[in-house]
Amino acid sequence: MAPAVTEYLSNIAAPMVNQSDLPFRQLVRRYKASLVYTQMLLPDRLLNDHEYLEFHLRELGDPFDRPVVVQLCGNDPEIVVKAARSVQGSCDAIDLNLGCPQDAARDGHYGAYLLGRKDWPLVEGIVSAMSRSLTVPVSTKIRLCQPAAATIEFAQRLEGAGASWVTLHARHVSARRRRQGAADLEQVKKLKEGLTIPVVSNGNVRIWEDVETNRAYTGADGIMVGETLLANPCLFANVVPDPVKISLEYLDLCRALPSTVILQTMQTHVRHFVDHQCGRRPWFNKFRTALNRCQSVDDIERLLRVKVQRWRGVAPFPGDDLEADGLHEVGQPESMDEVLSAISLVR
Repeated sequence: MAPAVTEYLSNIAAPMVNQSDLPFRQLVRRYKASLVYTQMLLPDRLLNDHEYLEFHLRELGDPFDRPVVVQLCGNDPEIVVKAARSVQGSCDAIDLNLGCPQDAARDGHYGAYLLGRKDWPLVEGIVSAMSRSLTVPVSTKIRLCQPAAATIEFAQRLEGAGASWVTLHARHVSARRRRQGAADLEQVKKLKEGLTIPVVSNGNVRIWEDVETNRAYTGADGIMVGETLLANPCLFANVVPDPVKISLEYLDLCRALPSTVILQTMQTHVRHFVDHQCGRRPWFNKFRTALNRCQSVDDIERLLRVKVQRWRGVAPFPGDDLEADGLHEVGQPESMDEVLSAISLVR
């Protein structure tokens, strides 16, 4: 019998809009992510947009991308369940987003805008309908309620409705700033003490030591990381990768899985990888401009292998040509102080 998905709740890659693509999920798995989430999917589009459904079923079809959790949003039990049924055969669990703070969530009345007490019965109904109707486990990703002390009661009701685990991003809702203030890990600790199902902690991780500290302090069953993984997909392996080499590794995955990722997503990932250690270099803005002009994977690879290596003052890879154009000024290699400083700024 295959292990239950809850046995993989150790090092978790968070759902991130337009960034939780299949090549990126496979990349973080190589570096000790034990469980990955898709980006938040829209139930209405899964049900009414055939191309949208086909794209996400295609990227969920890789047998090596398991276990994987599909995240959905919504406020209508019937629609959410129908959408979940359309993808449940291609995933290991389905998560209900109760944490999105963006304007679209406010306008659509989903995500973190269902945390108010008046909506608790509705949320319980959605989770209950999902847990009764689906063949895979159901989880929820939440933020702190108002007041924070109410979060435990809310999560207990989610547990009672059939949630298999709860992930807490221990910040309050702020559409203006997604990470306003530090995450309140004391609330994660209290939640772990108040539930019998597993609890996952999300927030305050910038380096590997933060993962260990978070786990030790909260007692959480797992640690979920989002934007810090965008900068360093090797975080869970306690590795700080060379920005060009990790970018090329990601691009190799994109080449192998061409129908599961778009150019803009690739450009954004590569920008994050390079920014992690080189964002303060004098040539970084020039790099961003050149990256935005790239029209293919090959263009991005050549930019990295030739120009970025030259700007860094690093020898190009064997066999790479060096074009003599005005963009090839030689820069100084990054110092260790700059690398450590950049890491400390990643949130």
